[in-house]
Amino acid sequence: MTIREVITANDIENFHRVLDVVYGGDEGFIYPIKADVEAVFDVNKNKSFRNGAARRWVAVDTAGRMAGRVAAFYSVKPKSGKRGGIGFFESINDDEVANALFDIAEEWLAEESCLSIYAPINFGDRDSYWGLLISATTPTSYRENYHPKYYQQWFTSRGYKLEIEQNTYDIVEKEFNYERFSKIAERVMSKPGYRFEFFRYAQLEKFAADFVSIYNEAWAFHDDFEPLQYEALHKRLKEIKPAMPEEFAIFAYDNHKPIGFFVAILEINQVLKDFKGSMGWWQKIQFMLNRSKISKAKGIVFGIVPSHQNLGVETGLIIKFHQGNATTKQMDTMELAWVGDFNPKMISMLESLGAVKTKVHHTYRKEISGII
Repeated sequence: MTIREVITANDIENFHRVLDVVYGGDEGFIYPIKADVEAVFDVNKNKSFRNGAARRWVAVDTAGRMAGRVAAFYSVKPKSGKRGGIGFFESINDDEVANALFDIAEEWLAEESCLSIYAPINFGDRDSYWGLLISATTPTSYRENYHPKYYQQWFTSRGYKLEIEQNTYDIVEKEFNYERFSKIAERVMSKPGYRFEFFRYAQLEKFAADFVSIYNEAWAFHDDFEPLQYEALHKRLKEIKPAMPEEFAIFAYDNHKPIGFFVAILEINQVLKDFKGSMGWWQKIQFMLNRSKISKAKGIVFGIVPSHQNLGVETGLIIKFHQGNATTKQMDTMELAWVGDFNPKMISMLESLGAVKTKVHHTYRKEISGII
């Protein structure tokens, strides 16, 4: 067996072919879109390269067949220093292959003087390719990790400790506790000065500015916070337009002050699952033709400014979304991912709404001292 760094176009193809070997015959596996994954490793598309670097490798057996892959990367954070990450790890069920991939990734991160390693994670935002799948009762969602059961013991045996348990919840329309929460929301939504509005593409500039204002105020107290830039958000909202109907983004205001938002997208894997990772012109046409068949929404971000937290604003946002969906009746399920075990209030609220936990992902951490 040999480990080869991914450099050439053929190497990149092999990086993706590993999925055929690992998941061949697994009916639960949905191929990620290749272009989405490649964007992670494109210095011109991924802003994480501004303060970091990434490398990736494939494992090839003695017969020249793909046996595994891995990526390693680091980011320099203002407060926490140089933080390493391992992601996009895949391997056949072979200890030698898995350990060789872990070894090369960890050794490079140690050489780069990283202080710790988080795995398996994304070289970028947490809403994509983040966490090891531990359990699932529903299909894999867009940009969500899917893994064989045997991966977990490799992480734990190599000294990785659980850092975050990420929970995914589904709210099914027929189980939604609407009567109870509509009464709570009514008190909030009727409060003088409060209003809840649907996003409108005709007012993209206004809503983009409001989103940036809320985000930067709500997330300012997080470690290693980096302010969101208007230009980046404006571009992103235009990109996701095919997957984000206007009623999927709700904004809350206290008089003229933006105080909260909830944004969801169509769970597009319900269509993409048939594309086997491709997204060319034909697949784009097929997506547009079949978009109306999607019956699940995926919440991607929820934010409320500190001055208005714990005042019921989140309930108003959810009810407003429900009201918007009630007019089309297309969605029968809402998925809310990345509900961390560090957020018991959100977990309690979701469960009281009638939400059911459907997936669990683990983020692990390993101190890097002593690796080499």
